[in-house]
Amino acid sequence: MNICIASMCKSNQIVKAESILIDGIKLGLLPDVVTYNTLIDGYSRFVSIDRAYDILNRMKEAGINPNVVSYNSLMSGSVRKSSLSKSLQLFDEMTQLGISPDVWSYNKLMHCLFKLGKPDDANRVFKDIVENGEMDCCMSTYNIMINGLCKNGYVSNALMLFRNLQRNGFVPQVLTYNAMINGLCKARRLVMKCCFRCGKLEQGLDLLSEMRSKGYTFDGFAYSIVVAALVKTGRIEEAGEIAEKMMSNGLVPDLASYNTMINLLCRKERVDEALKLVNEIDRQGLCDQYTHTIIIHSLCKDGNFVDAKKHLDYMNTLGFGFNLVAFNCYLDCLGKAGLIDQALKVFDTMEVKDSFTCTILVHNLCRAKKFIFASKLLVFYIKSGFQILMATQRAVIDGLSTASYNNEARKVKSKIWKARLKH
Repeated sequence: MNICIASMCKSNQIVKAESILIDGIKLGLLPDVVTYNTLIDGYSRFVSIDRAYDILNRMKEAGINPNVVSYNSLMSGSVRKSSLSKSLQLFDEMTQLGISPDVWSYNKLMHCLFKLGKPDDANRVFKDIVENGEMDCCMSTYNIMINGLCKNGYVSNALMLFRNLQRNGFVPQVLTYNAMINGLCKARRLVMKCCFRCGKLEQGLDLLSEMRSKGYTFDGFAYSIVVAALVKTGRIEEAGEIAEKMMSNGLVPDLASYNTMINLLCRKERVDEALKLVNEIDRQGLCDQYTHTIIIHSLCKDGNFVDAKKHLDYMNTLGFGFNLVAFNCYLDCLGKAGLIDQALKVFDTMEVKDSFTCTILVHNLCRAKKFIFASKLLVFYIKSGFQILMATQRAVIDGLSTASYNNEARKVKSKIWKARLKH
């Protein structure tokens, strides 16, 4: 009976699970704590925490006491439903009932505390477990601690814990290494040969080398973090070396890493190198619209609008369809370069327009001191339901006032207000 109920619960057929329970009772098969715990897990996964909690009352009516598994299932469900405070309440209720938490109860408690931004409380729970010595921490406990400390900005504490655990025989998993690498990168303690902004060297590299020396697979996620970190500090050559090593191990850098490298090459005015890299990854079928948009934006910033337009047309031949982000970028650069008439022509030919498109045009018309035209377009697009940035609206009204079009400025304010009320 329990196996059948568990199967129904796992396949989100709670009604059938309840029917099996009823049939079992009719046949003289009385449910036990496992039966009810299975239902608690099913209800918490697929229905609601409140319905799962109601099972506790049914257990009491049947003369069966809830156990630690009952409350662990409820706590897990609360975490899945993002009811973190509810999970903490369940933990307190469990201890008040005299049910001793196990290591998984504490794991869930620490996870909730970290998610709620209470790393000190989570660390206190961890110390209590270790110092009491009543139960052995599992690998998940250490991973939760290291990951939680990193995500809450306590990377130094995570690294100290990592080293202390190693000295006591803890063997890290790939997940543990990834958590540390990610934490180091986010804290600007970047890995490999680059100097950390905080002046500390090689901490990330130590972890990576240690990972390799122990025979762990250095997966694509970790490689991509390292490549992105190196690129952001301008270490293109080192990033290239890591990418080559990654590919020699049968892995391919993700598109985000490539896009970061292309973006930095463009910022350093090495557009030719960026284009070569685009062509290389294009042959691998990795390019997306954002990749090409980076190139278009770089060409526009250099004032090379002819090649930028050619690249826009080239994108259409690749089957990407209309790239609104790239066109918005092209339109904005034309306006900022003072080529407002050309920008208007591009605007008229665009197949798709969004609020950013309209905001860009209106703002650049203000740059060109075409305030009357800008005000007419502003009112038209607000009436049409587009969300024009408040800064752009102020630029139009202030521009009209500065140009002594005070009556027009008042009219525009009134029309904008009426359009807001309508929408």
